[in-house]
Amino acid sequence: MRPLVLCYHAVSDTWPHQLSVSPDALDSQLRLLLREGYRPVDAAEAVGREGKLLHVTFDDAFISVRNALPVLAELGVSATVFACSGYADDPRPLAVPELAGELHAHAEELRTMSWDELRELDGRDGIAVESHTVSHLHLPSLSDQEVSNEIFVSKRRLEEELGRPCRFLAYPFGDCDDRVRAAARAAGYEAAFGLPGDPSGRDPFDVFRVGVWNRDSARKVSFKARPAVRSPLAIRLRRAVGLTD
Repeated sequence: MRPLVLCYHAVSDTWPHQLSVSPDALDSQLRLLLREGYRPVDAAEAVGREGKLLHVTFDDAFISVRNALPVLAELGVSATVFACSGYADDPRPLAVPELAGELHAHAEELRTMSWDELRELDGRDGIAVESHTVSHLHLPSLSDQEVSNEIFVSKRRLEEELGRPCRFLAYPFGDCDDRVRAAARAAGYEAAFGLPGDPSGRDPFDVFRVGVWNRDSARKVSFKARPAVRSPLAIRLRRAVGLTD
């Protein structure tokens, strides 16, 4: 059985967006999975082992991820926060076209963490900060040199600022191709996470994740976590009829 890796973004009671879940929703989702027998592990175990294992990830390093920390600590669930080094250099709202309409009303919800905030986060038990590239660009659309810069420079900056190896990468928008995966390997990452990723579980540079969204109940997350729902056949069938998770 492949480990279950969940992908969250923001954790907020005040941002009614698809990318945002409330702390209470996060709590209920994780509690149900733990009751169902999932065992929390860190990212390395989620990549390298088999079994009914659970790891939580947060893409973009929104400031609201701090709202998840009491829930994670109480439940003993490890998490990886994927941060863009360029945004940590200059903390500001995440500027991607998909969120342009949110900037006026919810600029603070879109703010990303500074290096000081990321270091404080990385120092907590069970929490690790890893790479989400430099500037959250769509990697398959870039030139070879641009892909290399986004992947390598972010790794180097995280290592400089956190004082330890940067081991993992999450692709912006969850998207990659053969060229991007090869660049991630060449940069020295141990693994990289997609969204959803490779449902076969065979490629450590396209680790499969289950996205969790604003209106997902605990029961829906439990359903999406089922091995049969995460199987390559189930994923192909949903894509064939235009369904997403």
